[in-house]
Amino acid sequence: MTYAETIEYLYARLPMFTRIGAAAYKKDLHNTIALLEALDNPHRKFRSIHIAGTNGKGSVSHMMAAILQQHGYKTGLYTSPHLVDFRERIKVNGEWIEQQFIIDFTRQIQPLIEEIEPSFFEVTVAMAFEWFAQQQVDIAIIETGLGGRLDSTNVITPEVSIITNIGWDHMNLLGDTLEKIANEKAGIIKPHVPVVVGETLPETKTVFEAKAAQEESELVFAENQFVAQHIHAGALLLEVDFAESQTNNRWHVTTDLPGLYQQYNLRTALTAVQLLREKGWPLNKAATLDALQRVKLLTGLHGRWEVLRQNPAVVLDVAHNEQGIAQVLLQTEQLQKQQHEMGIHWIMGMVKDKDIEHVLALLPAHFTYYFTQAQLPRALPAAQLQQMAADKGLRGETYAHVNLALQQALQQAKPQDLIIVCGSVFVVGEVDKTIIY
Repeated sequence: MTYAETIEYLYARLPMFTRIGAAAYKKDLHNTIALLEALDNPHRKFRSIHIAGTNGKGSVSHMMAAILQQHGYKTGLYTSPHLVDFRERIKVNGEWIEQQFIIDFTRQIQPLIEEIEPSFFEVTVAMAFEWFAQQQVDIAIIETGLGGRLDSTNVITPEVSIITNIGWDHMNLLGDTLEKIANEKAGIIKPHVPVVVGETLPETKTVFEAKAAQEESELVFAENQFVAQHIHAGALLLEVDFAESQTNNRWHVTTDLPGLYQQYNLRTALTAVQLLREKGWPLNKAATLDALQRVKLLTGLHGRWEVLRQNPAVVLDVAHNEQGIAQVLLQTEQLQKQQHEMGIHWIMGMVKDKDIEHVLALLPAHFTYYFTQAQLPRALPAAQLQQMAADKGLRGETYAHVNLALQQALQQAKPQDLIIVCGSVFVVGEVDKTIIY
């Protein structure tokens, strides 16, 4: 098979959560273990960091990868889903996995695929681990796909575990209370492996404390380690002055991820660096700060308050749940305070299994709305989203594709306005960046 034929085989043959949702979710690790055993357990041949959380785990994964790369470590990075190209999921030092390896790997395990019928995600996890082992990475940053306890990635024993935060998402699979969701995420905590929790709530803190005590693992809450004393969000950079709570040491952090919400992810990453240093990893402040200033350049991260142009500004953000959208709105409100004449053009599409009602309830009526949908079966039809929004007093037209909505917004927007594309990773991934110039 060619590369294109191989990818088509994987998409067509295997249940894919990003396309069909819950029907593709496998609630056990049997298939993953079988695939890895057939490959001689590649996940045991490299060290790792494991990252879970409702929001922010992609950003923290890329921050940690950038930091370790900057220190000279050959660093693997596994994240999902991809925005444009499947190979974005699996990188070494920011470079995508090779097409030929994907072809050869798929051919090698095709008989096992036909036998055990794994999910798309289970196969991609095995593929990533085999690639990292063959590339002899020094360490790999592994992001969970969904949850933690039963996630296919939960076969590794990492140097450090990281849980960014807990919010309302995937309740149909992870549970209908924050405690239940936290319990699933806490499933990545391993015996005697230190764990960082980025943000806590009263309902979730005790869950993490109980699990860490059970596993005899050091538990560190990032909010107790670093305090943000000054924050400045520019158009392309975010600057945060942190003070270490224990020592009062100062960190002036500049990052090329300008979303205000990145302050929490930065705090989480810095706390993880502290734990790695305690384990003997010689990570220094200068290289860490340099890496955080160049996360996008070093790792290729996109879609996190990604500014594509100015006058009018166009921003892409993969926020897709109540917590994420609230953070995007917070930054939008701050920008409007600075520029009172700024109009907001809000392009959104969502998938069917999100808590759409609660997201829409956050949105103000004075925005100009453009309702669209991603080109996949799981997408909520734009007309249905428009009707749900109208019930909340939000008005706008429908567009069959995000790029049609973007073209219309560019025609309507004034130079001082802001155009935001959000609501779904898949909608953001379908944006044609060539049309904005």
